Formats: sequence, structure tokens, C-alpha cells
Amino acid sequence: MEQKRPPYNPLYWLGALGPGGLAVSFFVYANFMVPHKGVPMLTFDHAYPMLIKGGSMAYLIGAVYVLFLIATLYHFKLLFWNIKEFLAYKKTEAYEAMRTSNNEVQLFAIPLTLAMTINVLFILGALFVPHLWDVVEYMFPMAIVAFSITGYYVSKIFLEYFGRILAHGEFDLAENNSLAQMLSIFAYVMTGVGFSASAAMSKTLWVEVAGNVGAIFFSAIAILLILVKLVLGFKSMFEHGIAPEGSPSMWIMIPILTLLGITFIRLDLGFEHHFHSEVAPTSLFFLATFVLSLQVMFGKLGYTIMRRNKYFRTYIQWKYGKNQSVGSLALICPGVASVVFYLFFLHFGLVHTHMVDKFSIAYFVLMLPPLYIHFKTVQYFYKVKNNLAL
Repeated sequence: MEQKRPPYNPLYWLGALGPGGLAVSFFVYANFMVPHKGVPMLTFDHAYPMLIKGGSMAYLIGAVYVLFLIATLYHFKLLFWNIKEFLAYKKTEAYEAMRTSNNEVQLFAIPLTLAMTINVLFILGALFVPHLWDVVEYMFPMAIVAFSITGYYVSKIFLEYFGRILAHGEFDLAENNSLAQMLSIFAYVMTGVGFSASAAMSKTLWVEVAGNVGAIFFSAIAILLILVKLVLGFKSMFEHGIAPEGSPSMWIMIPILTLLGITFIRLDLGFEHHFHSEVAPTSLFFLATFVLSLQVMFGKLGYTIMRRNKYFRTYIQWKYGKNQSVGSLALICPGVASVVFYLFFLHFGLVHTHMVDKFSIAYFVLMLPPLYIHFKTVQYFYKVKNNLAL
């Protein structure tokens, strides 16, 4: 009997966001481990010679290429499916009902996913287009424009949503007993980290300044909203307990912290390269460790809650199960984000400060936690995808 899919809602966009994040995370391994002298990120011109040369690096690069392509194909498959389904969904009464409830926050999943698509496309070009870096200065302005459009979309949804709530007092605090409302913050920080890439890597002054301004602008809004929504979310959870189906939202702070951490690291490095503002390695260690510590706390707290309310047993199964939750798609991004930022912590926090030597025994031992989390994240992705018949 064919598994039936739950009714459509915008959280299905997280189904495309997850494999997009996985694609980026596979690339991050190679970006830190494969030498790419002269440019800030791994490109085809560095990867291909090492691939045909053979050796251990060739296996790493080959694995990254294969895994990146598989995840990218899933991302675009689910992206196009969501576009089609969402256009049909907008014509339904369910859409109109969603726009007048707390669930309107689900719309932020759309610009969030589109921002991830921009990142995937940029990496796709870097890995497969020869001599791309020769013309990359023409691409950074395009990235600035793309993230500006995404940022406008995020802000438009935010102003309509918050404008309705503040003007008419239509927010249901009793139904806010999770951190699902922080999806808006996730969209803001994803836009901010996109701007920070151009700020850190471009050699064109106006592009770098625009990237800095965009990154700081969207990150500042996100930090303000974190203070508001964390307090409101925890207040409702303390009073009513967490909504069982909303349990994965406890992990949403993990990708938010990852993106904020990467943004600030990129801005620091960009200022160092372009304005000769020297960044002390210890400051990067402090920043990376601070962010990672908060991620560990939210990770352990979220896992404890989901075990207590039997979330994994109820919604995450190898085969099609009786219980389906579109919100279970939110489990993928925290796994991806924790892996990505751990790699930033390892390389900028420990290797860059010479606390750990690259490719030493200690280095490879410290690589075991992200590899394990990555494996479990991919495993959960297939479980959730099958359970929702995607």
C-alpha cells in the first residue's frame, strides 16, 4: 500500500533545505582539508589535479564530489516539487487560515531554503567550472543582489506577520509552547551569512562593504529577535510544556548559532584581509568555543526532551509509520549545522591557534564526532523522507 503524504504546508520546504545543507557540509570537509593556496575556498582548479594524481586526498575529493552531487540532486528535486505544491496551496482555504494564525511563521521556510539554494549553486560552480575564480569578482555582485532579494522577501513576510500580530493582538501564547517561531530568525541569519561570504572573499571594495553591511544588518535583527522569541517560547513551555510535535524546534538554535558564528568569523577575517585589522587567533578560539558550547547545551536539552516525549519512536522510523509529522524535517538542519560549525571550531579554534596540529593523531580523533553526527543526520534524512513519502 502506497504511503500517503500529510497535507501540504510550507514546512515541506525544509525537505529541500536539509539536503541543500548536507551538500554544503560535504564540501566543508574538503574545503578545510584540501590545500587551495591563493584562494579562500576550494575550486575545481585545486581539486581536479589532486583527484587525478591519486592518493588519500583523491579519495577524499572523490567522495566529496559524489556525496555533494547526490545531496544537490535531492535539494533541487524537492525544491521544484515545493514550488509546484506551494503555488497550488496558495489557492486553498488552508493557506488563508494559516495566514491568520501562529503558523504564518512557516512561510519563512521559503526564503530560508532559497538562500540555501544560492549557496549550493555557488559551490556547484566552484567545484565543476574550471577557472571560475578568474571571473569570481563578477559573481560576487550577483550574490549580493541575490541575497538582497532574499532579504527583502524575509523582511516582507516579517513585517506582514508581525504587523498583523502587533496591530490586532492575534498571537496565541498558549500555542507558542515550542521554539517554532524562531524559524523567522533562521531565515534572517541565513541571509546574513550569505552576505558575509562576499564580504570575506571579494577584493572589490564596494562589494566587500555591501557584504559587511548586509551581514551586520540581518544578523543584528536576528539577535534582537532571539532575545524576544526565546523568552516568549520558554515562558509558554514552562507554563504548558512543549508541544510534542514541536519538539524538534528545540534544536533550531543550533543552525542559528552556526550561521551567526560563521558570519562573525568571516567578518573578522574579511576586516583582517581588507583593512589590515589583525585578528588575534585567541579571539577566534573564544568565539568558536562560545558558540559550540551553546550548541552542545541546546543539543543535549533537545535530545533529552525528545526522548522523554518519545518523539523518535513516534515519528522517526526506518519504514513507513503510522505517525507522520512534517515538522520532523526540521531534524536535518541541526545535524548539518552542528557538523559544519564543529569543523570551523576545529580548524579556526584549534588548528589556527596551533593547539592541534593538522592531520595529527589528535586531529583525526577530533574528526570522529562530526563524522558520527553526519552519519546519523543522513540516516534521519532518509527515515523522514520515507515516512513522509517524499
